[in-house]
Amino acid sequence: MTNKEILNNKKILIVDDEKDILDTLEEMLPMCRLKRASSFESARNLLESDYFDLAILDIMGVDGFKLLETAMERKIPAAMLTANALSPENTVKSFKKGAVYYIPKEKITEIRSCLTEIFESIEKGKSIWERWLDRFSGYYDEKFGNNWKGKDEDFWKNFSNYI
Repeated sequence: MTNKEILNNKKILIVDDEKDILDTLEEMLPMCRLKRASSFESARNLLESDYFDLAILDIMGVDGFKLLETAMERKIPAAMLTANALSPENTVKSFKKGAVYYIPKEKITEIRSCLTEIFESIEKGKSIWERWLDRFSGYYDEKFGNNWKGKDEDFWKNFSNYI
């Protein structure tokens, strides 16, 4: 199955308070069935009333961590997509709260391959976080310095036990 095929007809909720991000996601994911939400309330209503193969949640502006809780209650896999809340601490928080992935908005051009990895992992019943670490650890090194894992050293030392 090709990348495009695995994403074909996936029903995805995209949540962001920035219209240009929602527009960009729609342009990049024409093979998916996307529903948009630009506020916490509209996103929560959609999560509670509909089923999605995946939710892509911004953190800031739409209370993404609260929406993540709703997604987890409904057993909807959720990926966090953020710029202003991008930090090693929020990455760990997302993992611990059940997110399947954490995508920096600076890397939005990689969204198709990220989603492909997510859906491949879901099909295999495996965690995606190891592949996430392979994809983004160099980016985090550049962005936050080589010791970005230092604040959560125990978590990262035992990371393989979590996935």
